[in-house]
Amino acid sequence: MTNQTSKEITQDLNKTLSKPFRFSTPFPKAEKDSARRKFRESDNIGTSDIVLVVPCYNEAERFPIKGYSRLLEDDRISLRLVDDGSNDSTKALLDQFAANYSDRVAVDSMVKNRGKGEAVRSGMLAALDQNPEIVGFIDADLPIPAKEMGRLVDTIINRNLAVVMGSRVALLGSNIERTFVRHILSRVFATLASFALKLTVYDTQCGAKVFRDTPSLRAALAKPFRSRWAFDVELLGRLLREGTNPNHEMAEVPLRQCINPSGSKLGTFEMVKACIDLAKTAFEHRRSS
Repeated sequence: MTNQTSKEITQDLNKTLSKPFRFSTPFPKAEKDSARRKFRESDNIGTSDIVLVVPCYNEAERFPIKGYSRLLEDDRISLRLVDDGSNDSTKALLDQFAANYSDRVAVDSMVKNRGKGEAVRSGMLAALDQNPEIVGFIDADLPIPAKEMGRLVDTIINRNLAVVMGSRVALLGSNIERTFVRHILSRVFATLASFALKLTVYDTQCGAKVFRDTPSLRAALAKPFRSRWAFDVELLGRLLREGTNPNHEMAEVPLRQCINPSGSKLGTFEMVKACIDLAKTAFEHRRSS
């Protein structure tokens, strides 16, 4: 993926949004408490079967407008873009993008930076208030193409599952791009996560997951996550404790394409901290199970 300046991003946005779009039927707003009203600045999003949450922090130079436009070509999908207290022009860019999609895109704002985990949790709670069939989250820089997200959505619906996760497995015929160091660190983390959860899972940290709206999911999202970066493992652990059956209700889907752009916010220090958080999560999960 090539880097773009803010000016080039704005030009792409204006060019893309000059085309006509189809909008879904407006959906009456659910009743909200005052705290959630502050979080949701533009909650005119319409009815959708699937709502995907996108946590964004200082993404003004990386937000892939064309990629999200392609994702929205699937009429079933709407987006909740969560600005996690960015200190660049991310919020303005998200607002401009959402304004042209009316009832397909909403922008939510955290007052200050709370980390990816809390941005995802808050966004998913807001999404669940729309009563969709499926909710999920994807990384802001969209390393996974729209077609791949469509495969995850189709899998959870067609197989009547509760959880479907993308899995970055470098198989013959796939295009999975990661640096060697990131791959090794990810494999170590995934092995520890699998041990912590007592669950055979290849890739807990892939930034593409979808969930069916169930009482177990709502209960799992009720409290803030301990970790900013290892929240995926916490969420899976909570779902297991709430009764989600890993053998019949969860699945991993090997991705055919995943290209991580430069400028990832998860460096070596963050990965080490995530491992420490994982140890705490493992202790909590094993004590509760």
